[in-house]
Amino acid sequence: MFVRIVDALAADIASGRLVRGQRLPTHRALATALDIDLTTVTRAYGEARRRGLLDARVGQGTFVSETTARAAADLPVTLNIDLSMNLPPQPVEANLDLRIAQGLATIREHAGFSAFLSYSRPGGTHDERETAAAWLQPRLPHAEANRIVVYPGSQAIIFNALLALTSPGDVVVTEALTFPGVKAAAARLNVRLIGVAMDHEGARPDALDEAIRKHKPKAVYLVPTQQNPTTATMSAIRRKAIADIIRKRDSVLIEDDVYGPLEPQAAPIATLIPERTYYAASIAKCIAPALRVAYLLAPDLAAEQAVRAGLQATMQMPPSLMVALVTQWLKSGVAAEIIRAIRNEAAARQQLAARFLKGVTFAARPASHHIWMPLPKHFDGTDLLSHLMRNGLAVVGEDAFAAGSAVPRGLRVSLGAARNRAELAQALQVLSNAVRTPVGATQIV
Repeated sequence: MFVRIVDALAADIASGRLVRGQRLPTHRALATALDIDLTTVTRAYGEARRRGLLDARVGQGTFVSETTARAAADLPVTLNIDLSMNLPPQPVEANLDLRIAQGLATIREHAGFSAFLSYSRPGGTHDERETAAAWLQPRLPHAEANRIVVYPGSQAIIFNALLALTSPGDVVVTEALTFPGVKAAAARLNVRLIGVAMDHEGARPDALDEAIRKHKPKAVYLVPTQQNPTTATMSAIRRKAIADIIRKRDSVLIEDDVYGPLEPQAAPIATLIPERTYYAASIAKCIAPALRVAYLLAPDLAAEQAVRAGLQATMQMPPSLMVALVTQWLKSGVAAEIIRAIRNEAAARQQLAARFLKGVTFAARPASHHIWMPLPKHFDGTDLLSHLMRNGLAVVGEDAFAAGSAVPRGLRVSLGAARNRAELAQALQVLSNAVRTPVGATQIV
């Protein structure tokens, strides 16, 4: 009986009938209302707290939780809050625990788990690719199922795209500050990254044009929406200028649009040059990274066959059961509900950052999971990072993102990594104190 109560609570939270912060009846009041034993309600509330659905506040009562995320169990003792990993938040409205359980139950009912425990077609089934195409088409009208390859995460896409397009010693052009994953893949493949100068919209067209002309790269890798780490997002005019340069220089683009679902109004560069773009989309930043489901839209059928062969040679296939779950969510509309909840939570956290960091210079987007904080000249970045760590806060400095030596100095702060807004507020206060006062001054906590 107590499990039915917990499931009902989870369903009401998912539907919006119960909202974050809402106070629930006392144990005794609910037992009376349902005409059940008090022990059953106590067990139900206890299990709901264990699942992250409810919070108990001493002297106040029981409330709907803000998040279903649990406290990290593997952080160093001295580290209280880790904002170094760029994660999507897990608001209670997204209710991933319940939706995963419901989705897997549906899969078991319709097909059984055993159908997903053998080898499958590298790159996804026809149905999985059709579903992915339908998800992409509102932003990418030319997306076709026969050019989509399903991967176990966007990192696998980056590695296999570089594997298909480059040979050891080749050059790939990217932003001066770029995603560490492309740095790791390029290093493993012995590919040289050339970073180009950036402004508030990302890679500058003049710098990109000069780098392509000078270095003749085999590909250009860009994150045009909520760029990691700077949050720079290209305008439509900038995207066209970049596309024109890539076409004029007869180059190839790897467009990493992992943050695209958080700004669905931003049309990918691939809409302008589909014939020369390897377009990567993922659920990692709009739902959850550990599900390991991402999609590559290849520029043509020959490219699709080449990257699918690379996928088969390096990792065989994506995780079939997780792909089935995500496919079901995309078809049913559950994915859209989760993404909407996460986007709303990201926006709320950005507002919190704006309040705590008022007067501090930083770059942000309304629904981004991170902010970029340029460092003033008088700050020593290494000392500041060490100081923050000693005060229980982890963020990431520019070295992790540098594609070259002359790069802007700054910190990436991942707002989504905090379990809830209260934890984020605590972290932002530490950060605010640190950047407003030179490290070593007595005012710093």
